[in-house]
Amino acid sequence: MSMFCYQCEQTARGEACVKMGVCGKDPDVAALQDNLIQGLKSVSALAHSARQKGKSDTEVDAFVPYAMFTTLTNTNFDPDVFQRLAVKTERMRDKAKKLHGGPLKRVLSPGGSGPGWAGDWTPAGSLDAMTEQGRRFGIDVRREKYGKAVAGLQETIIYGLKGAGAYLHHAKVLGFKDDEAYALFHEILDFVAGDPTDTDDLLGYALKTGELNVKAMQVLDSANTGTFGHPEPTNVNIAAVEGKAIVVSGHDLHDLEALLKQTEGKGINVYTHGEMLPANAYPELKKYDHLVGNYGGAWQEQRKDFAQFPGAVLMTTNCLMEPVEDYKDRIFTSGPTGWPGVPHIEDRDFSPVIDAALAQPGFESSGPQKTIPIGFARNAVMGVADQVIEAVK
Repeated sequence: MSMFCYQCEQTARGEACVKMGVCGKDPDVAALQDNLIQGLKSVSALAHSARQKGKSDTEVDAFVPYAMFTTLTNTNFDPDVFQRLAVKTERMRDKAKKLHGGPLKRVLSPGGSGPGWAGDWTPAGSLDAMTEQGRRFGIDVRREKYGKAVAGLQETIIYGLKGAGAYLHHAKVLGFKDDEAYALFHEILDFVAGDPTDTDDLLGYALKTGELNVKAMQVLDSANTGTFGHPEPTNVNIAAVEGKAIVVSGHDLHDLEALLKQTEGKGINVYTHGEMLPANAYPELKKYDHLVGNYGGAWQEQRKDFAQFPGAVLMTTNCLMEPVEDYKDRIFTSGPTGWPGVPHIEDRDFSPVIDAALAQPGFESSGPQKTIPIGFARNAVMGVADQVIEAVK
């Protein structure tokens, strides 16, 4: 069994993962992700056409970026999740079809074979069949048919949409949406739905994908600062604090806030990890006294860090690595994140995480005080820009 994935900088030999993903993704999951993306192309093709008629659907708009996000590196590795998402994608496709007013006819790709028009996609009836179905849509199929340049440009657009999907999903859970961003998302995915081969067109849409990411980041920035305030310069503790403990990794500030509310008064200290570190600078999060600081290093050090952590672990979004036995019984996932056999938190009910933390020993004593400075975001920097410029003069 083989695969072909080169969507991250950790890819094998700097070229591609062809037997097993460096991230832990296996060929079956890779095929299921390719199958899901093919289905999402059909949804967006119909949704984009419907928008030309002034019709849209909020559920369809939110689902496509979220589902694309699940296929991003180090996000979800659970085959059952991708089977459920494929089934839901068919439902979203049918919903978009009603908006559009019927099926969308499109000429097949040049040559009449290979991946072809995504509108012809319907999920196979079983997990195994979906896996085999997905192998028809892999990158290697298009590389062989169209060459590296065309396939590479197609994938550049797809990978860019995965990132934009992450930003839009994080903004959406905080109640921030942008109709223009959703419209552009559908337009770009509609473009790649027909397997385009013109390099000028592909380059143009690659640039559009960059514009989409800028817009999506602006939406997310408004969501984060509008909900939690603008980050402030903050000295963050990086030493152990005596007591029971939960460490939170990923990027979902809404999940972190919900956990902080649910752990108030329970004698549990909450730590951030990896890319969750900036959360300590937001006023509406740092106000919780039991958000005691940051634990460990970067996301790729999580296996070592979590194995040594005497509490529960919550992975809120991507940057998940295969859990090792040392902490497999006390790690949880939420949102788009998942690993087979790891309990997944639904509806932000973090009771299982809290129970696991209380069952662990926690830190027996506090370590020597040590901090690192964070929070030098644009408001903080621009607030003293005049002084900095004057000092330089």
